[in-house]
Amino acid sequence: MEELKKEVVMDDHKLTLGELSTKYGVNLTTGHSHQRAKEILIRDGPNTLTPPSTTPEWVKFCKQLFGGFSLLLWTGAILCFVAYSIQVYFHEEPAKDNLYLSVVLAAVVVLTGCFSYYQEAKSSKIMESFKNMVPQQALVIREGEKMQINVEEVVLGDLVEIKGRDRIPTDLRLISARGCKVDNSSLTGESEPQSRSADFTHENPLETRNICFFSTNCVEGTTRGIVIATGDSTVMGRIASLTSGLEVGQTPIAAEIEHFIRLITAVAVFLGVTFFVLSLLLGYGWLEAIIFLIGIIVANVPEGLLASVTVCLTLTAKRMARKNCLVKNLEAVETLGSTSIICSDKTGTLTQNRMIVAHMWFDATVYEVDTTEDQTGKTFANSSDTWFILSQIAGLCNRADFKPNQETLPIAKRATTGDASESALLKFIEQSYSSVVEMRKKNPKVAEIPFYSTNKYQMSIHSREDSSQTHVLVMKGALETIFEFCSTFLLHGQEYSIDDELKEAFQNACLELGGLGERVLGFCFLNLPSSCSKGFPFNTDEMNFPMDNLCFVGLISMIDPPRATVPDAVSRCRSAGIKVIMVTGDHPITAKAIAKRVGIISENTETAEEVAARLRIPVSKVNPSDAKAIVVHGSELKDLHSEQLDQILRTTLTSCLLGPPLSRSSSSWRDGAIVAMTGDGVNDSPALKKADIGIAMGISGSDVSKQAADMILLDDNFASIITGVEEGRLIFDNLKKSIMYTLTSNIPEITPFLLFIVLGIPLALGTITILCIDLGTDMVPAISLAYESAESDIMKRRLHG
Repeated sequence: MEELKKEVVMDDHKLTLGELSTKYGVNLTTGHSHQRAKEILIRDGPNTLTPPSTTPEWVKFCKQLFGGFSLLLWTGAILCFVAYSIQVYFHEEPAKDNLYLSVVLAAVVVLTGCFSYYQEAKSSKIMESFKNMVPQQALVIREGEKMQINVEEVVLGDLVEIKGRDRIPTDLRLISARGCKVDNSSLTGESEPQSRSADFTHENPLETRNICFFSTNCVEGTTRGIVIATGDSTVMGRIASLTSGLEVGQTPIAAEIEHFIRLITAVAVFLGVTFFVLSLLLGYGWLEAIIFLIGIIVANVPEGLLASVTVCLTLTAKRMARKNCLVKNLEAVETLGSTSIICSDKTGTLTQNRMIVAHMWFDATVYEVDTTEDQTGKTFANSSDTWFILSQIAGLCNRADFKPNQETLPIAKRATTGDASESALLKFIEQSYSSVVEMRKKNPKVAEIPFYSTNKYQMSIHSREDSSQTHVLVMKGALETIFEFCSTFLLHGQEYSIDDELKEAFQNACLELGGLGERVLGFCFLNLPSSCSKGFPFNTDEMNFPMDNLCFVGLISMIDPPRATVPDAVSRCRSAGIKVIMVTGDHPITAKAIAKRVGIISENTETAEEVAARLRIPVSKVNPSDAKAIVVHGSELKDLHSEQLDQILRTTLTSCLLGPPLSRSSSSWRDGAIVAMTGDGVNDSPALKKADIGIAMGISGSDVSKQAADMILLDDNFASIITGVEEGRLIFDNLKKSIMYTLTSNIPEITPFLLFIVLGIPLALGTITILCIDLGTDMVPAISLAYESAESDIMKRRLHG
């Protein structure tokens, strides 16, 4: 378990270029020599992932055939065959009842075994999914020449060049980058492209901007890097080894069936031996006594139960598939019903996985915008001149576009090109103001500075056809950066000099919107002087135009809003005694804001920080019992001892764990809890496999996470998990009814044997008759109980243990 909590350890992102060159023995201009690269390849081996040892298919089939309840039926079949063999030996024309029973029992086991194997034929294709992510070719520099080589031949210390749309062939430490953005969704599940540069920006190698990871994609720009890990040593390789090496625990239903088999076997053997001794005392011969012994043991075996359980689970799995829950492992159906903790990813599961505009601040006023899923509520409308200019800036200083041929779709549903924030602004302006395409036609772009992590702003210059000024400069970006460019501000369409009052209002607005966990952008503009006439050659490198004394217009904040169905689903979890833990890599403020909006942190529940603020005392002096909710940052999470994590999970009503998924819920298993874990990235796959039930995302999930999981949410919706929990509880209830119904026939089936032995009454029920009852008249009603509807209080009951 501690293996899951380990962070990635490397220091290459902290090294200077000189130290890197020395460490890997490579010239950062010309790269390795061919001979040196060949030596390293021989030393370290090819840049590939080592496949794990796999279980042969015949072994998996035998486990279905001889595991659990099947073993009891095989025992019955063998005993029947032994009884028939004894009768053949001592009688010339023996009754064939025991032979028929032996054959039928074997047939039942083989048929249900084949059925179960077919349903669960999901040989672990995890490593194949990882292999599919490996790019085929890489552009390396050796002896000063650029050359395309097979990715398997890339070695430690190689210089690799990456351009837009390339897949990263190994873990790279960047030494130069220009406008580079990478899509880490295959690794982390987060869809927002991440900026990359040669600068060391964070202690954590997973957060710093000068590292690119194997199998992620370069979205735009170019970069050059030095190979710091290959094959199994890469971050992806370590996750692959960890995932394929994890042992999967026993499911609750498997444990229940195992306990049930022990009970039935103990009862059957006890009764059999008792009446074996009794028959000998009553004067029967040893041969007849053995036949009685076998008969009583077999009569106690519920022959139809295995088929009933398999059919019940299959029917429920099909019913769940219609409700967007695809079950890969039949036993996972019931496991979900036993769940006591759900660790849910935030992005795309609790939220809509799309940025939308939530608030605006202009004219010294905060305006709220409709954030419902279909945005059918109030639409923003304002006649202020400031709003008119703000919408122009948001539409023009924007690189997002609608994809073609979507005119018939609602604006909120249209697909776009561009990052999430710019797409949100594009849709909002299109909905609330006017056509952005028309706006751009009237104000064509003549120069641009894209957003870089170093400058923290985006600027574009547009020619104006409908104004006395020939050009306007529009800018958006980080709040402090934008505000520093400005000397005036716009209020009701009029420019005023920035004063202390405006600065205070600006700070208050930033705190208010930031406290809501939203991504806030500032907007400003400048009408360029007449010297920048029509046809002026703008040069963004030499900055031959003014970039100061801009006019500040306002703020727009965006958020990935919760799904409409989530608050009700969280409420149902709480009434069912299930603790919901939100896990995310987001900023704590954002995480807490979303947790409050979906009900994970309820209205009257406070974190330690909020208690401290209310009582005006330091956080360290807050009584832990007063804080019923907690937000744990990833840096704190990895340093917590097992006992501390246990204490947090036991004493707090709600939790948000921020950090690597490998460490998110490790203590819950020790505590006896049944843990369901959701995830979509490759980094989630070890946790998905280790959890009692792993739940992958069908839309946004990577292939690897889907292979590691037991269940896939086809609509990526948290509410579908609650549907699954309800179905899991229902199947548990219905299986109990089926088992009770099946076992009620055992006593009437055994009684004739006992009367025959003790009182000498002729045998009323023969073995064949019992078989007909168990596999004929009893099995159909037992299976029909799987169609029973749920009791009204099924989601209000505490767990069935």
